[in-house]
Amino acid sequence: LAAHRNLIGRIGTPQRTPLVMWAVAFSALLSLAESTASGRGAATSTPTSTQPYQPNWPSLMTRPLPSWYDEAKVGVFIHWGVYSVPAFGSEWYWWDLRGDIASPDTEARAVRAFHNKTYGYEYQYSSFGPQFTAELWDPDAWADLFVKAGIKYVVLTSKHHEGWCNWCSAEAFGWNACDNGPKRDLVGDLTASVRNAGLRMGLYHSIFEWFHPLYLDDKANNFTTSRYVDEVYLPQAKEINTLYQPDLIWSDGDWEANSSYWKSPELLAWLYNTAPNKENVIVNDRWGSDNPPIGSGKHFGGYFSGSDRQQASSKMLVHKWENAFTIDSLSWGVARNDDLSIYLNISTILYEVVSTVAYGGNALINIGPNADGTIAIIFQERLTQLGEWLGVNGDAIYETRMWREQNDTAVHGVGQGVFYTSKGANVYAIAMAWPAKGVLTLQVPKPTTNQVTAILLGCDVPIGAKATVGVGKAGVTLDVPPLDITELPSLTGPWVFKLVGVV
Repeated sequence: LAAHRNLIGRIGTPQRTPLVMWAVAFSALLSLAESTASGRGAATSTPTSTQPYQPNWPSLMTRPLPSWYDEAKVGVFIHWGVYSVPAFGSEWYWWDLRGDIASPDTEARAVRAFHNKTYGYEYQYSSFGPQFTAELWDPDAWADLFVKAGIKYVVLTSKHHEGWCNWCSAEAFGWNACDNGPKRDLVGDLTASVRNAGLRMGLYHSIFEWFHPLYLDDKANNFTTSRYVDEVYLPQAKEINTLYQPDLIWSDGDWEANSSYWKSPELLAWLYNTAPNKENVIVNDRWGSDNPPIGSGKHFGGYFSGSDRQQASSKMLVHKWENAFTIDSLSWGVARNDDLSIYLNISTILYEVVSTVAYGGNALINIGPNADGTIAIIFQERLTQLGEWLGVNGDAIYETRMWREQNDTAVHGVGQGVFYTSKGANVYAIAMAWPAKGVLTLQVPKPTTNQVTAILLGCDVPIGAKATVGVGKAGVTLDVPPLDITELPSLTGPWVFKLVGVV
C-alpha cells in the first residue's frame, strides 16, 4: 500500500469522500494480504521437471503457436486510456509533458505548448483521469462494428505506459477505470461483448510505467532490485490472464531492461503450463531488451511483432509475425490535431493487409477511440470499407498459407504489383491494380496442365486463362473481358483471381 501512496503522490489523488477512501484503501490492503497468502505477489511458481515448458527461452520456444492466430489473419488494436482525454499528439502525452524535461523533441514541445495554453502549466495529468468517463460507450456496438469490418480478433490496451489500468487493479490504487473515470471494468465488459460476437479477445499490457516510483527505484539501482516487477507488474499480468483468460497477450515497454529483470521466462512458463488460458493464449515478442534481432535465429517470444508498423520482407518468412499499424499514421491514440491527410486511405490499408498476409503475417489495425467511448467516423468508415472488401475477397485472406512465392513483380506497393496466397490446391493472385488493357500476365505460377481455371472473386463473368508459351517462358496469362460497372466486385482494388491448375 505504501507503493500505491507514493504513486498517488506523483499523479495526484482523485477527489473522494473519507468513507470511499477508507473503503478503497481497505480493499487494497485485503487484496495485498490475499496476494501474499496465495503467492500471487510472487513471480510465479517454479515449473517442475514434468511440466513441458521450463523458464528459459530454448524451452519456451518449443511451444507450438495456437492455430487460431494464423487462421485469423486480421485483428483490430484499440489504444484507449487517459491520454484519450487531451487527445493531442499521441498516447505519449504524459511523457511528452513531463518526461524528458531537458531535451524535448518536436512533439513534446508541441504538447507542452498546447497543454500550457489549454489547461495551464500547473494542471496535472492525473486531473484527466476523472474526465475519462466513457459515458457514451457501448461495447456491444464496438463488437458489432468489428464483425462488420471482418475482424477476427481484438486487442485492447489493458494498461499503457502511463500506468492507468482499464480494469479493477489493486496495484493501480485510484488510477484505474473502476476507482476513477468511468467507474466500470472496461476490460471485462469489452471481453464479454467481443466473445459474444464470436471473436477472439486479446490484451495489450505495458511491462513498465514511466513514473511509477518502484520502477524508478529499480532503474536507479541499475535493475539489481525488482520490487516493481514483483509487486506491480507480475501480479497484474497474472491477474488479467486469470480473470479474463485472453487469447492473446501483446506485451510492450520492455526496452529499458532485459528479460531477466522482467522475469519474462518465469511468467511465460506459468502462462504455458498453468494459466487457465494456457491452451489458446498466444504472445508476442516484447519481453526484454536482450532479445536478439529478427533473422538472427535467436529471437525469442511467441509470434514476432518486430518494430511498430513492421513491414513484410524475406526475413519475416521463417516465423509467424504481425504488422501492427495505425489508421492515423502518426498516433496510436486519438489525436484531435491530426487532419485528414494523416489518415491512411482504404487502398493503403488493403496494401498493408495483403502484403502482410502474403508474407505469412497477421495485420493488426489500430484505432484510437474517444474518451467518451465513441469511435470517430473516419475510423468507422475505414473499418467498414475493409469489411466490404473482405466480404468479397476474404477467401484469399482467412485461413490461407504462404505460397512458394509472395509476389510476382519486382515493383509492388499501393496500386502496384501482384501478391500471392494459397489454400489447398487454390492459388490466389491479388492484383493491386486493374489489369492494363484487360490482360494480366503472371510469371510465377506454373500450369500443371493446359487447363488453367481463373475466377475473379465477386464476379460471375468467366475469365480466360491460358499457359504462357514460348522459349524460356512459363506462367499464366489472364484475359479479363470488358465488364460492366455492375459486374465489377469493387470499383477500387485490390482484385483477386483464384487460380486452379497451377503450382
